[in-house]
Amino acid sequence: MELTKIQRQLLRLLKVNEDTPLTIREIQSLLELSSPSLVYHHILQLEKKKFLKRNPTNPRDYKILNDPDTLLSFVNLYGMAKCGPDGTLLSGDPIDRIPLSPKIVTFNIEDAFMVKALGDSMSPEIHDGDLIIGKKQQFAENRDIIICSKDGLVMVKKFFQDENAIMLISINEGFKPIAVNQDSKFVIEGIVKGIICTHK
Repeated sequence: MELTKIQRQLLRLLKVNEDTPLTIREIQSLLELSSPSLVYHHILQLEKKKFLKRNPTNPRDYKILNDPDTLLSFVNLYGMAKCGPDGTLLSGDPIDRIPLSPKIVTFNIEDAFMVKALGDSMSPEIHDGDLIIGKKQQFAENRDIIICSKDGLVMVKKFFQDENAIMLISINEGFKPIAVNQDSKFVIEGIVKGIICTHK
């Protein structure tokens, strides 16, 4: 069973302080939650999901049943064949959910998504069929490798922008740069943060 972002943070906090348990109010302050009752709610959820076992007669006596740093998170995998109904990749339905270790995703897991590379325009760095880990954001710096959609076509390219234009560049020199003009329906879906190679 999956945990929310707050539940992961809470479980990690409880684990770190297992020898010297924190009070509910201390946890509330450290997690910046709005009330002690919200802390208690998430503790009950952790018990319900079998990640935590508490002594009913002493709430500060508990045992962590699963290490939060070894839990797998499931990340949506999207196909690059078409955009979703709103003209962006992420507005469509994922084709799969891929389990990843939190050690692989070094940013907020809720901002993570994946696509399967299509074609060889980004080789030798990214090959056809590789799994690409992206971080959701709608802006980029020059030379970032981005996942984007242009006029309904999803692609992975290097991003370049100056005062006159945006250019989408392939690493494979056999592919011509793509210009983004004022009439283009262009959306940055996210920044490439990792690649899982599937080729030999």
